[in-house]
Amino acid sequence: MIETLQGLFKRDLNRLKNEIELYKSESDIWKIKDGISNSGGNLCLHLIGNLNAYIGKELGGTNYERNRPLEFSAKDVPRKDLIIEVENTLAIVINTLENLDEMNLKNEYPILVFENPTSTEYMLIHLTTHLTYHLGQINYHRRLIESVE
Repeated sequence: MIETLQGLFKRDLNRLKNEIELYKSESDIWKIKDGISNSGGNLCLHLIGNLNAYIGKELGGTNYERNRPLEFSAKDVPRKDLIIEVENTLAIVINTLENLDEMNLKNEYPILVFENPTSTEYMLIHLTTHLTYHLGQINYHRRLIESVE
């Protein structure tokens, strides 16, 4: 299971990096149009914060301090900085997973995230689907923003 999770996080964090690189204009990363509530940049920041908090801090013991409101309010973070943060997040996620074993996955996740406690395995699977969900939104955002112009 750990190898599978590592493979999924590697694949999709590299896809996230690729999506940010594919925006034709750096300013397009931050554009909002009617009916779109979050820019690709803000969704990228949200994924970085989410994974650093729930994997890096809670499972890897990093000292990451999440500022969730800033993930959705920050604007015009340079593309190169977003890419560096995605790469750093990937390294933290992979390093954390390398230090887990299959028994850790059965343990209760260290903090209550949902209404009821979950296993670490459940939380990690949830985080892969959360990443994929927002990755799809970023892809759609990029194509929609660029088709309007």
